[in-house]
Amino acid sequence: MTVFALGIMPYISASIILQLLTVVFEPVQRLSKEGEQGRKVITRWTRYGTVLLSVVQGAGIAVGLQSMNVAGDPVVSNQGFGFVVLTVITLTAGTAFIMWIGEQITERGIGNGISLIIFAGIIANMPSAIVNSVRLLRTGALAPVTMLFLLLVMVVVIMAIIFMERAQRRVPIHYAKRVVGMRNLGGQSSHLPLKINMSGVIPPIFASSIIMFPATVANFVDVEWVQKLAGMMTPSHWLYNVFFVAFIVFFCYFYTAVTFNPVDVAENVKNQGGYIPGVRPGKATSDFLDVVLSRLTFAGAIYVSVVCVLPTLLIGQFNVPFYFGGTSLLIVVGVGLDTASQIESHLISRSYEGFMRGASIKGRRG
Repeated sequence: MTVFALGIMPYISASIILQLLTVVFEPVQRLSKEGEQGRKVITRWTRYGTVLLSVVQGAGIAVGLQSMNVAGDPVVSNQGFGFVVLTVITLTAGTAFIMWIGEQITERGIGNGISLIIFAGIIANMPSAIVNSVRLLRTGALAPVTMLFLLLVMVVVIMAIIFMERAQRRVPIHYAKRVVGMRNLGGQSSHLPLKINMSGVIPPIFASSIIMFPATVANFVDVEWVQKLAGMMTPSHWLYNVFFVAFIVFFCYFYTAVTFNPVDVAENVKNQGGYIPGVRPGKATSDFLDVVLSRLTFAGAIYVSVVCVLPTLLIGQFNVPFYFGGTSLLIVVGVGLDTASQIESHLISRSYEGFMRGASIKGRRG
């Protein structure tokens, strides 16, 4: 078994939990406003949370391995508390090592190191998927027409994800003119960008974590109804997909509500002398933003649900030999777009530096 069996997901879960606590828990919220020092404390807490989650998940994997049998023989020969401890230490160390590598990439490279590690882990499965598809085409198990249809679906889905991730509702904001001394300030027009998918990949991650809870409990509890419920919570079962979509919709609204406060935004716009055309400042503005955000969140939740349920449909209906869609595809497209934009920003800044290095500013003496 690989040392990196847990991957980086414990770190992602710990980061999301700390991010939510920043909004709903006042002590963490105060830390987030203390600048660099507060950020260091939150980062340290995230590392502690990663280790704690790794210990819990590692213990679940160890207990599950000890209960597995192959042809009547147990998978683990040296069962006992020592095996559980060794497995927990090994898997936790693997996750901590990946976390350290991600932080080094973030400090010394381009882009977010953790996101790039996840991106690399997903992309690494592409060669084997291509080889399996070619093998099935040669043996006739996969018809060429079906393969062409799947390729068309893949292109359309990726284009749709790029469009939805970049799409935003731009709420116009006008600023009234103000006279300060001898100058006229304001009188400008701007906009407030509201993304369709403001929650990103957090809803499917949270939803999958909650749905996996019955299977985790089933490893420790030998009760018939618990085992039956754990068997139903598999991607091939319709009940799993129903709960999965319901949790995704719930967490889309929940995360958007805790990260975007229409009342605070309306108050800030009012204090800066701005207003939305046709909407009165204050409560009317916050109500307007709340309605717009609710509609956008509904569209975003449906979009994320369709993408996350897509792999189950493709595998069940077309017997696709690879996993396409879901949280993995959202992460790949999102990380790819963000990394490309950061590389472009670095190239632009380097071009400006090179341009300014050989330029002389007129009007300066000495």
